[in-house]
Amino acid sequence: MSLTDDRYPVARPSLSDLEERYVVEAVRSGWVSSQGPFLTDFEDRFARRCAAGTAVATANGTVALHLVLAAAGIGPGDEVIVPALTYVATANAVAYCGARAVCVDVLPQSWCVDPAAVAAAIGPRTRAVVAVDLYGHPADYPALRALCHRHGLLLVADAAESFGATLDGVPTGSLADATTFSFFGNKVITAGEGGCVTTSDTALAERMRLLRNQGMDPRRRYYFPVLGYNYRMTNLSAALLCAQLDRADEIISRRDAVIAGYEAQLADEPSLSAQPVIAGVRRAPWMACFLVGPAGDATSRDALALALDRLGVETRPFFVPIPELPAHHDPTAHCPVTVDLSRRGINLPTYPELTEPGVKTVVERVRAALAAVG
Repeated sequence: MSLTDDRYPVARPSLSDLEERYVVEAVRSGWVSSQGPFLTDFEDRFARRCAAGTAVATANGTVALHLVLAAAGIGPGDEVIVPALTYVATANAVAYCGARAVCVDVLPQSWCVDPAAVAAAIGPRTRAVVAVDLYGHPADYPALRALCHRHGLLLVADAAESFGATLDGVPTGSLADATTFSFFGNKVITAGEGGCVTTSDTALAERMRLLRNQGMDPRRRYYFPVLGYNYRMTNLSAALLCAQLDRADEIISRRDAVIAGYEAQLADEPSLSAQPVIAGVRRAPWMACFLVGPAGDATSRDALALALDRLGVETRPFFVPIPELPAHHDPTAHCPVTVDLSRRGINLPTYPELTEPGVKTVVERVRAALAAVG
């Protein structure tokens, strides 16, 4: 197989006439900024979908994380435990507060943060734990909740990748004290950008709404009793998200089919292993995930990605471990599972409009690439 112009991107948003209709309605209403009926509708519906008490819409998923931590009063001198294998925003939000992100390893069975490692990392400065639902798989929230309750810590779920997931039938969004979501263009539902926090803690929600709106007193216009942020979502973004919520079950079903197709058709490839799923978990179909080669293999994934790129298939590597990044460098962090997953993990094209024949074509190219790299 040779170079081809028939390329498959790693991600593509699913947008329909419904999204266009809602956005046009928002534009014609004149409510294009941070107030409007679509915002109220989105927050109400999203909270119900997540079985949470309330939802606080934000400009993006990163500021949603920062908003939770800031509202909880986390600041300089504090420590927040995070998994070493996650997108950098998880650790960045901690740093924005002036606190320190303490990175711990993940479990090979779920790729999510190891509760035993969290327990070992708790110290006198620990104020919170941020669990990440990596690649759509919920973390072990029963264990983490018990641990955080015992030590008086805030438990935050970074569910940027797990909208639609459940753990023992309970939806993502109500498994922690507060849960943050991202609606970036490659997420399960999207507004291009956008984020949200769900919680049933009314005091925390009230504080987040205050900080989100520049710290303006809701009872006295243009009086700012605290230093706040402009972290608001626009009514235009909310209009997109209302349409995405209308179509969410359809979008999730189509993404499920893509990932199931890959996993079934590549099950006989000895050099590939699919994402593990713990009993009781319904993962969110964010991206199709595979590990390349045996444990400790540091080169096969990149060779496969290069071969696939030549064959017209875009891929993504797994995240670089947080302790290896310059802004969060920590040579003392010992996270061998994270390091191994980071070196071997690859994401294949995953989006609702990827048809069954398209999945089959990508699978054929994966097989050809594997044969080419030996």
